[in-house]
Amino acid sequence: MALLPGLTFLLGLVIGLLGFRFGNDLRKGRHVDKLRSNYFRGLNYLLNEQPDKAIEVFLQIAEVDRHTVETHLALGSLFRRRGESDRAIRLHQNLIARPNLTAEQRALALLELGEDYMRAGLLDRAELLFTDLLQLDGYVQPALRQLLAISQQEQDWRRAIDHARRLQQVSGENHASLIAHFLAELAGVARQSGDLPAAELWVQEAIASDPQAVRPRLLAGQLAMARGDWPAALRAFDEALDRQIDVVPEVLPNLIECLQQLGQADRLGERLQAITRRYAGISPVLALSTEIEREQGLAAATQFLSEHLRKHPSVRGLATLVELQIRQDAAAAAPFLSLRGLLNELIQTQSVYRCGHCGFAARTRHWQCPSCKRWESIKLVHGVMGD
Repeated sequence: MALLPGLTFLLGLVIGLLGFRFGNDLRKGRHVDKLRSNYFRGLNYLLNEQPDKAIEVFLQIAEVDRHTVETHLALGSLFRRRGESDRAIRLHQNLIARPNLTAEQRALALLELGEDYMRAGLLDRAELLFTDLLQLDGYVQPALRQLLAISQQEQDWRRAIDHARRLQQVSGENHASLIAHFLAELAGVARQSGDLPAAELWVQEAIASDPQAVRPRLLAGQLAMARGDWPAALRAFDEALDRQIDVVPEVLPNLIECLQQLGQADRLGERLQAITRRYAGISPVLALSTEIEREQGLAAATQFLSEHLRKHPSVRGLATLVELQIRQDAAAAAPFLSLRGLLNELIQTQSVYRCGHCGFAARTRHWQCPSCKRWESIKLVHGVMGD
């Protein structure tokens, strides 16, 4: 019978442990009959796929001393991966209470216990442990990484910024993009509470942290619109498009409003054509068809969109074309009505964004994936079913 991966790991771990214990006890002249009996009893449980009983037996064999600390750490990690956080916590707490551990072994056990607390949702206890570990040389980086994860879970963005900046200093890694997201989160909170001046300051700090970041530019444009500064808003949205063209669906409505407020609606067609040359999605094409209809009429817009869809099929584009056909000839619209309903239903159920790391699908952009918690891993889906 094939062993599960976790059981295979445990078997290898135990064989190594017991090989050492047998040899050590024989060298010291100890009686090993009981040890051998427990070993085979545990092995029998393991081979019969009774891992809980096997682990209990092996834990009894693996008395905590300086030679078996790594075994206990590995078993605790196994408990945690299996979702048995309570058992992992008890094991690591018992290990830390032993007086014969070296400073390094105690620090490793504390690090493991902190991860147990995190898995169990006891973030306050984990934070205290990792904060203590910051005082120990060699454990600053792992402790900071865990503290950074905790502050993000708690949405304590100020503390997250502090941890990220310190981690950047001690590790030499570049966390400018991550810090810019944290600053953008603070800007969003200030904006929602109506404190627009504070939001402006956070946005400017985010831009300074990562000049290539697109999110702060989008926020800068939205804040400029809120205060009626249309030239600044248009400039911010153009800068966002220069940095990441895939934000076209989010930028387009604001870009159109800026041009209208500035009295530059006559430039809209030209701007949209320039965007379609850089961006392969359907959003600017649909906006351009609307502009063609305004300037040249319904028939011209229908012809333009039809020709585009022959080369670049799109469900959203087809739905708009069907709508144009219905409006163009109401008398012959009956065959198109049911098709319009089906296409609209399909569009409503289709995800337009997808995480490149875990596959999480969404209809709107998330800067942090709700599933795997990665930042900026969710991208726009292109093609027939996407934008």
